[in-house]
Amino acid sequence: MKILIIGLPGSGKTTLADQLSKLLNASWINADKIRKKYNDWDFSKKGVLRQAKRMGNLAKSIKYKFVIADFVCPYNEGRKFFSPNYLIWMDTISKGRYSTFDKTFEKPKKYDLRIKKKRYNADNIALDILKKL
Repeated sequence: MKILIIGLPGSGKTTLADQLSKLLNASWINADKIRKKYNDWDFSKKGVLRQAKRMGNLAKSIKYKFVIADFVCPYNEGRKFFSPNYLIWMDTISKGRYSTFDKTFEKPKKYDLRIKKKRYNADNIALDILKKL
């Protein structure tokens, strides 16, 4: 099962991904680490979509029951490339650390969970994901 956690920079994606990866014994793909590995710091729309494809391909290649990816993924088109089974939208802030994404972030048309507050219960989120199996 591919789980994608999206939201503006600073919204809590990485913190939640870390918690869920431990609770679900999941493989975890962090966008910043992948960008560093591929030395790809292009944040244009083309670069961001390339990153979405890369992350999706990496997730497909991992042989864990659960794969969690956290990255801004600001475009609905990029989310389709990743094709998550479960989408979590961290809607906890109105402005991120980088204004570029504030302007380009497209609210998801469909999501499984929308988190509006920085305080949440990761155990309950993990249980909800397990119910979707």
